[in-house]
Amino acid sequence: MRRSILTVILTGLGVSGVLGKKPNILFIFSDDHAHRAISAYGGDLAKVAPTPHIDRLAASGAIFENSFCGNSICGPSRASILTGKHSHKNGFMRNQRKGLDQTQWTLPKALQGAGYETAVIGKWHLVSNPVGFDYWEVLPGQGQYYNPDFIQMDGKLKRFEGYATDLTTDKALEWLKGRKGDQPFFLMCQHKAPHRDFAPALRHLSAFNGVEIPEPASLFDDYQNRSVTLKNNEMEIDRHFHWAYDAKVRKEHRGGVKFSGPDGYGTPVYSRMTDEQRKKWDAHFEPENRALAENYEKMTPKEIVKWKYQRYMKNYLGTVKAVDDSVGRLLDYVDQNGLADNTIVIYASDQGFYLGEHGWYDKRWMFEQSLKMPFVIRWPGVTKAGSKPKEMIQNIDYAPTLLEAAGVEVPKDIQGDSMVSVLKGEAKEWRKSIYYSYYELGIHNVPQHFGVRTETHKLFYLPKTKEWQMFDLVNDPEEMKSVYGEEKYSKVQRELKKEFERLREVYEAPPLEVSRK
Repeated sequence: MRRSILTVILTGLGVSGVLGKKPNILFIFSDDHAHRAISAYGGDLAKVAPTPHIDRLAASGAIFENSFCGNSICGPSRASILTGKHSHKNGFMRNQRKGLDQTQWTLPKALQGAGYETAVIGKWHLVSNPVGFDYWEVLPGQGQYYNPDFIQMDGKLKRFEGYATDLTTDKALEWLKGRKGDQPFFLMCQHKAPHRDFAPALRHLSAFNGVEIPEPASLFDDYQNRSVTLKNNEMEIDRHFHWAYDAKVRKEHRGGVKFSGPDGYGTPVYSRMTDEQRKKWDAHFEPENRALAENYEKMTPKEIVKWKYQRYMKNYLGTVKAVDDSVGRLLDYVDQNGLADNTIVIYASDQGFYLGEHGWYDKRWMFEQSLKMPFVIRWPGVTKAGSKPKEMIQNIDYAPTLLEAAGVEVPKDIQGDSMVSVLKGEAKEWRKSIYYSYYELGIHNVPQHFGVRTETHKLFYLPKTKEWQMFDLVNDPEEMKSVYGEEKYSKVQRELKKEFERLREVYEAPPLEVSRK
């Protein structure tokens, strides 16, 4: 049920919103943030890499363990959030040159039409300029970490000195302070971080000095017992992590030693820096890089992977620290300006990310670390502080949820469901499975695949090789062995295929073949 009985009654009485007053909506969004890197989710990184401000949000609201994307790639995930539809329905199936068709229904246009003052600031990544926002200021494409350009509403680029996460937060706070004040607001504050190329703010460069980051058990995955396509991937820390671009080991720091492995893309972060920024950057990285160069020829391949993993994780987690700072600053503003009681605050990311699991550093695959996305929400009077709902939600659910909160009718063609009953702890019926699709054409050599996940199992199909993969998430949570075709799983396999076809029919999915549209 997309609209609660309470909402219908209130709307009928001319009262908007679940609580009788339209709530403000602050949507804080990051890029590629694995929930393993959020301490509120627990796990092996919680002690070494705490996120106190996101944790603060979780402690005062609800945190979802079973939150999933429908297509694990930046632009398509964002399009699903704005439209409440899967990629094949909203037309944004992969990161592409053609922008999102915003003549279709979108969440910001609906909220704007319902009297909300709307803004989006930071990473957009949908090519065409934002529509439905009273104010917008967005990064071009992926944007840059240091001294980034922002596209202005007149279409011109304007460069700002500083760090992208901080600047995005500054601009969001400036907009909040300057808003009209007599309208509810919908603000999307969207960060580039912690997306590749993993460049921390200067103040966080040394945050993990002397810290040993725990390695995942599958760091040296041999890709056996699963699809033949896995070993052909191009997102391994071992074979595909670029020395200068990713690991921040510039040639100037190698003492003439020849490093094996990829070294393309240059050093765009370093190239954009001011002399003062470079001085601080080099003061941190150069000693460590020169020490690596002195020992490099004596190191085994496994030792080199371990070194790369530590460098990757410390830089990735360093970018997360600035995002966490941003959450703290925004929460402080809401709490200190009398807005807390009537403001929904959400923290989410466009998908998860591999933090060395399966030896990887990217996303895309329907394995858990990529499929799962963080979702934390505080909604006073609705969410119970410290609650941990178990329901399976997806990013297509955000739009109908926020519409119901605002007392706005949910269009019939939206494919997501309002989570209001879940947030209130009153959901009597909820989905038992989610649908996944990945349409990119060979990026990182990850093939198109389509699947279903239930509470205990996962099944997906790869049309290029005509393979099925199936995993027992209870007994094999790291997904190290496909059990497709095994006799003892025959009943579960039949049920999963039936559910897969049912979801494809419900969501009107295209044929199971390689799609080039």
